[in-house]
Amino acid sequence: MEADVLATERLVLRRLSPDDAAFILELVNDPDWLRYIGDRKVRTLDDAREYIRKGPVDSYARLGFGLYAMVPKGGGPPIGMCGLLRRDFLEDVDIGFALLPAYRRKGYGREAASATLAYAREVLGLGRIVAITSRHNERSGRLLEDVGLRFERMIRVPGPPPEEVRLYGSDDPRSGNLPAP
Repeated sequence: MEADVLATERLVLRRLSPDDAAFILELVNDPDWLRYIGDRKVRTLDDAREYIRKGPVDSYARLGFGLYAMVPKGGGPPIGMCGLLRRDFLEDVDIGFALLPAYRRKGYGREAASATLAYAREVLGLGRIVAITSRHNERSGRLLEDVGLRFERMIRVPGPPPEEVRLYGSDDPRSGNLPAP
């Protein structure tokens, strides 16, 4: 299957591959990632390749979607990632995104998230889409609201340690899009 999944005005979202290990290593060790998303224990390029293989690549094979690299349309290395996840503690598919610090606050996250939601509904046929954020990650919450999701409630995410996070959801009442992972 083709690696490019979708395009926006300024971005191409494509499947991640082991060649993206250096980008992943940088992204998942960014202080904001560690603060808001958590430590994935990715410390080396080999760890990053394993993260890609066990996460996005496995998700593409099992579900037909996953997290995608956000690449500027003119080419170059990834600047972030955005995509869809199927977590065992959520009833619905959720959207996730993260950007390298130099590319935040430039509209890339909103652009990628909006296109990913349209792709989820129009191409994958998913109804309700959700998202979770750390209780203190207000910027991500605003972005989710800008693309049409609304804060619903606080939920407890299994640990370690267990954490209370903000759940956002689309207005589409359909749920249970996919069988459990």
